[in-house]
Amino acid sequence: MRPDTMHAVLLTGHGGMEKLDYRTDVLIPQPKPGELLIQIAAAGINNTDINTRIGWYSKAVNEGTETGGAIGFDSVDDDDASWSGTPLAFPRIQGADVCGHVVAVGDGVSDTRIGERVLVRNMLRTYVDFRPYECWTIGSECDGGFAQFAVAPAIETHAVACNWTDAELASVPCAYSTAENMLHRANVGAERVLVTGASGGVGSAAVQLAKRRGAEVTALSSASKTAEVMALGADRVIDRSVDLVAELGAGSMDVVIDLVAGDQWSSFLDVLRRGGRYVTAGAIAGPLAQIDVRTLYLKDLTLFGCTFQEDEVFTNLIRYIEAGEIRPVVARTYPLRDIALAQADFLAKEHTGKLVLIPPPVTT
Repeated sequence: MRPDTMHAVLLTGHGGMEKLDYRTDVLIPQPKPGELLIQIAAAGINNTDINTRIGWYSKAVNEGTETGGAIGFDSVDDDDASWSGTPLAFPRIQGADVCGHVVAVGDGVSDTRIGERVLVRNMLRTYVDFRPYECWTIGSECDGGFAQFAVAPAIETHAVACNWTDAELASVPCAYSTAENMLHRANVGAERVLVTGASGGVGSAAVQLAKRRGAEVTALSSASKTAEVMALGADRVIDRSVDLVAELGAGSMDVVIDLVAGDQWSSFLDVLRRGGRYVTAGAIAGPLAQIDVRTLYLKDLTLFGCTFQEDEVFTNLIRYIEAGEIRPVVARTYPLRDIALAQADFLAKEHTGKLVLIPPPVTT
């Protein structure tokens, strides 16, 4: 018999770590028609969790994530500080990575799904009637995985058959779908690809997924992580502080997969060949960059901004997992109650791969 309440981390507003409230008396959600109740086994930490907490998505913020990652920003406008550009509802249970087992179903969902080991697609389309370029991000527009239980749409909750640990499986939804979506949108194949932020969750996923597509991958990372990023499959690792044009050569890359932006942004376009593609799904080093529009049009470049994901992106990931074609790197796990420590370690960027939270066992 399940209890009525659960352990969960409530985000009480935009700001620093003090806005993360670990509670043991949060009501367990009940699945509505078409939904499942999932007992969480593990939940990964992602940039979006921190960006949402600190209100980084607000256009009033001009700095990189790390500037306000621990203490927040004074300049946040609550009206546009979310993925969707609308005010966030507080309190909110964050956590874009939902991994666990189905323990109950709502009306219209077969009870044969109870017991399935599942991952939830993090960019939910059910709640917006599958309109193109619209979605809810789990843990932002609805409650997510930083708890013992969560609800999710049945049709966007995928059964997974693999021998991975819960922490490994929980590393996939946000990071790997973001990376796969970037590669999918740019139709990356056996080409020369530069991946920035290659030691992080999305970057490490992009290295693996690009190699799976036959790409020759050059990874941009700190020098201290060269061996770890090479172990992910990168063909070459260069220090993130170098002059890219001097190191790689102008026009040397077919595709840039960028998660960093910041001051180095214009050089990403310089190293692209004529007709090359630049793809971004992040700007952790800073959201404002300067472009010489002549570089864009004289080189016939294509720029992709990637948030919305077509349905096949997540189903492809499930297929890759079950076929043994990818495997995430888990740097460390933490008890759910240590979320502030885990986010501090995440911001320190001294790890390669994913940091994952483990909720306490459910007691009856």
